[in-house]
Amino acid sequence: MPAVERFAHAGATLVVEREGHGRPVYVLVHGIGMGRSVFADLVRHLHDGEVVAVDLPGYGEAPEPARVLTMERTADLVAAYLREHVGRPAVLVGHSMGSQVVLEVAVRHPALVERFVMVGPTVDPSARTAPRQLGRLLRDIAVESPRVIGRGAREYVRAGPRLRTKFRAMLAHRPEEVLARAHAPALVIRGEDDLVAPRAWCRRVAEELPDGRLAEIAGHGHETMIRDAAPAARLIRAFAADVG
Repeated sequence: MPAVERFAHAGATLVVEREGHGRPVYVLVHGIGMGRSVFADLVRHLHDGEVVAVDLPGYGEAPEPARVLTMERTADLVAAYLREHVGRPAVLVGHSMGSQVVLEVAVRHPALVERFVMVGPTVDPSARTAPRQLGRLLRDIAVESPRVIGRGAREYVRAGPRLRTKFRAMLAHRPEEVLARAHAPALVIRGEDDLVAPRAWCRRVAEELPDGRLAEIAGHGHETMIRDAAPAARLIRAFAADVG
């Protein structure tokens, strides 16, 4: 059975679920309005190591902090957990807003990161407004399966009334300004039909990372790790095993 624990640091709390053992250690960080439960299918496929899935503060089962955290402070919280409870470099996997968090962990706490994966990375600078981001997200979700829509709707409700403030915190972060400082090997994954993370933006992210590469998954949109996570898992496992 997975072990679930709470980790409090600097006034904010993570809820962490751990499953499996050995190396690599995969750390899964969800996107805006979501929680660790959206990774259920992905976890089943990452059976070659230990999987650590988190609820960020104010998402899933994690309590709301007194103030909404920036992406940088969220990264510091995740890093504090890794330092105290993992104790070795991990493979960080961030989806959507979570990609901004794992990027900042790689920049601010490089000793904790073996490799990192940005899946459907936000925020494309050409659409750094709430209406444009929401519009893209709604168009992307409209073609998803009822399972994905239902799970996403449930998690957005759980994210609470401060979701607008959380959205502003996501939009305020500028990943393009720190990409060049993330020196760990990095993989950028996008669904071929992802409307939230356009191909041109994902290509730019991969090119501006010092050791970045881009992969696309055919027939998937932004929620590629929720609906049929097997293709994403294969890419992540191969990347984690690449020691060259």
